[in-house]
Amino acid sequence: MKSRYFSCGLDAAVSVVEGKWKPLILWELSQGPRRYGKLRRALPGISEKMLIQQLKQLQRDGLIARTDLGGVPPGVEYALTPLGESLNEALVPLGDWGEKHLLHLESLQDGEARHDGAASAGPAGVGPAGLAAASRAGPARQPG
Repeated sequence: MKSRYFSCGLDAAVSVVEGKWKPLILWELSQGPRRYGKLRRALPGISEKMLIQQLKQLQRDGLIARTDLGGVPPGVEYALTPLGESLNEALVPLGDWGEKHLLHLESLQDGEARHDGAASAGPAGVGPAGLAAASRAGPARQPG
């Protein structure tokens, strides 16, 4: 059956992780449920507005669940759903590819930064590439 929205399965998968922050959020949540504040601290460089927007989209797509913890002050916690966990498993080979080609990709970013006059690299030690290492290493590690 032909999809009305996506040209193929890869198109569908990429549509739910597009952008800089969604894979990093998913990776952080692969370490276990996170309260909003801890999640924000684990993703240096993300604005509050962007994090809220990305969390809402990931929740809408069924990849994460938001739990209202109540209390004073009120708190929320985010966790991967089974669908989100399965997507993280699919991202492991992508992270492996990134680790294998990291030096080459960084040299491209360095050249672009010199050309643009601005750094374009993301937060150090955080990303889908870290997902592969974390999945093999076991216990959670702190990025950065």
